[in-house]
Amino acid sequence: METAKLYAAGAFAAGLVITLFLAAYLTPRQWWRRPNARALLIMVAGAWGFGSLILYAVHSRQSESEAAIAPDRAAEARAITAAAAAREAAARASALASAPLIAGQPFAVYRDLNLRVAAGVHAARLITVPAGATVTPTGARNGDWWQIRTSVAGHENTGWVNSLWLRRSGE
Repeated sequence: METAKLYAAGAFAAGLVITLFLAAYLTPRQWWRRPNARALLIMVAGAWGFGSLILYAVHSRQSESEAAIAPDRAAEARAITAAAAAREAAARASALASAPLIAGQPFAVYRDLNLRVAAGVHAARLITVPAGATVTPTGARNGDWWQIRTSVAGHENTGWVNSLWLRRSGE
């Protein structure tokens, strides 16, 4: 049996014992001389009532102890989520890095993208390429940085972008 079912059975058995104990002292003895519907109703209602109270008391204690542990679990969940996001970004980067860079093959911009004069985040920004725009690599590559050609607002521009923000056309 599952642990929760065992706890519930134990709680209702304890409720029945409490009911019988209280019934023996709080009801007239003549009620218990022979079995009847009233005695059965008292035992069932008492076992259900006291068993439910026991389960509620145990559950609220467990909730309090879990609430004390919850901040640690929340931090652990955030760490796991961050690690999963990092793995996904690394997988995307390795997929793009392992994919052959073919000059002239179009890519779609994943998010607004800074087109820079040179490879690197400290290079001067030429323009911002809007998300969804199509760019074409020239074939030059420096790590994750690719040199691309794009047309923004009717002007042809060539510069460097981080390849992590590019998707193959049709993805």
